[in-house]
Amino acid sequence: MFKYETVAEDIQSRILSGYYKPDEKLPQEMELCRQYGTSRITIRQAMELLVNRGLITKRRGSGTFVKAVSGGSGNHQGFARSQQFCGFSKTAEGHVITSDIHEFKLIPASGNIADQLQLAEGAFVCYICRTRLADGKPHVVEYTYMPTDFITGITLEVVQSSIYAYIEDTLKLKIQSAHRIARASMPTDQERLWLKIGDKPMPVLEIEQVAYLDDGRIFEYSKSRHRADCFELRTVSVR
Repeated sequence: MFKYETVAEDIQSRILSGYYKPDEKLPQEMELCRQYGTSRITIRQAMELLVNRGLITKRRGSGTFVKAVSGGSGNHQGFARSQQFCGFSKTAEGHVITSDIHEFKLIPASGNIADQLQLAEGAFVCYICRTRLADGKPHVVEYTYMPTDFITGITLEVVQSSIYAYIEDTLKLKIQSAHRIARASMPTDQERLWLKIGDKPMPVLEIEQVAYLDDGRIFEYSKSRHRADCFELRTVSVR
């Protein structure tokens, strides 16, 4: 990781944690140089990276500010996290998170799963199907496939809590990004039971994603089916 990326990651963490508030002006360039012990060029590169991520904005003659996003719940921290790649345990932080495990097993990868994970067809992958709950209320059904050559040692205890925390804290791997497709759909009969939708005419929002480590390896292919009343997708586009 380059120095400017390290600086950007640290400033980004401060934004996500609320250390820097929406509409707050960031320290001057020279102050950031002093804080991080680096050059003005490095700070400028870090700022450009954060601008491209949609987290800060530059105001001519005024300085650089944490971006405040209007609309929705106004929860800037939640929006900022949507620019990052994090699991349900993080996005629902502050609530009691539990999981109902429906399936957890090794299966041979079908053609599509193998293509998504860039594996040989028939290679064994870890398959996890679970419903994630916040304070006892079901929010999302996750269908997850992971390679077994470097995502190792996953246990039922891990699956019941945070798989991403296990990957980063125990396996010491760095989760970096995900390619996502969002689509609206109607829940299956089984998902209606798992998500406690009943007979209500409620759609689900499906997020299909392929997730990457910082070294470019694909560590996950998944589909997450969210209750429509428990999920809000917020993004920012930067030209």
